[in-house]
Amino acid sequence: MIDHRPFAKLGHANHGWLNARHHFSFSSYRDPNRMSWGDLRVWNDDEIAAGTGFAPHGHEDMEIITYVRTGAITHQDSLGNTGRTEAGDVQVMSAGSGVRHSENNRETETTTLFQIWIEPKTRGGDPSWGAKPFPKSDRSGQFMALASGFAVDTDALPIRAEARVLGATLKAGQSTIYALAPGRHAYLVLAAGSADLNGLILQTRDGAAVHDEDTLTVTALTDAELVLVDSV
Repeated sequence: MIDHRPFAKLGHANHGWLNARHHFSFSSYRDPNRMSWGDLRVWNDDEIAAGTGFAPHGHEDMEIITYVRTGAITHQDSLGNTGRTEAGDVQVMSAGSGVRHSENNRETETTTLFQIWIEPKTRGGDPSWGAKPFPKSDRSGQFMALASGFAVDTDALPIRAEARVLGATLKAGQSTIYALAPGRHAYLVLAAGSADLNGLILQTRDGAAVHDEDTLTVTALTDAELVLVDSV
């Protein structure tokens, strides 16, 4: 089963400084059929104007993964962490028992990013934050774990969830296959380009919710950049 979610039909909120599309119910956007996908709770496609950002606010009991598409985002939190995450790179905040943070675009251009929230496997615990560069050349032609709750993914940023966030880049005409274990949910979004997913055509920033499929075969119709969440 694959549920195609075209970019134009996602939830939409334009706050001026923030132009956001919501793959799942979030804030004022409510769709009872799009509350979550397995443990994946939020996938926001955000455009943040230069010199603006999210003021300090709090979270708890959520794994929050930020995938920067263009520009950069600067993070600060109540733990004393600060860092700048650039396009193609990833940051992870495990909110745990509670943390406050801000996310600001200190660049001179609009920053675009995916903000992904995954339910943790246990509640509470000390909050944490980390970021890491992931050169696109390292994930050329195949999916690479960027954030993971599994110890086998030693190069990925750790999260406290039974899930993986993966990225891949494909040249036009190139294919890759991802095996989906029984009972798990996959959610795929094209960060750039167009691709064929098991016979379904996806365009830039479209989403696809996948369940009860043994394998995901993705063929790039143009040069493409893919982000995938695999969760229970």
